[in-house]
Amino acid sequence: MADTADTRTPAQIEADISRRRAVLAETLDEIGVRVHPKTIVGDAKARVASNIDHTLGRAYVGVNRAVSDVKAQFVDADGAPRLERVVPVALLAVGVVGLLTLGTRRRKR
Repeated sequence: MADTADTRTPAQIEADISRRRAVLAETLDEIGVRVHPKTIVGDAKARVASNIDHTLGRAYVGVNRAVSDVKAQFVDADGAPRLERVVPVALLAVGVVGLLTLGTRRRKR
């Protein structure tokens, strides 16, 4: 059987106990900070802000891609407008605005 006798002096034992108390006190302080309501709220806010930033970033990329796709439908590779697509859309827009204007005038009478 192994010899398990403690060969430390009483002063060494007291110093070890004192060191362990200091480490334990530091650990308890750290736990206290982690479970403090302000810390929990701050961490939650940081997570929400991070999620919002991530979501907004993905939304920006999606919108940018959609705008580029729509632009590609109306502009050729050289940057010149595709009149065969622009003119019908412009006529449709003018027609919708005209109908809305007529509808507004009729309601005012």
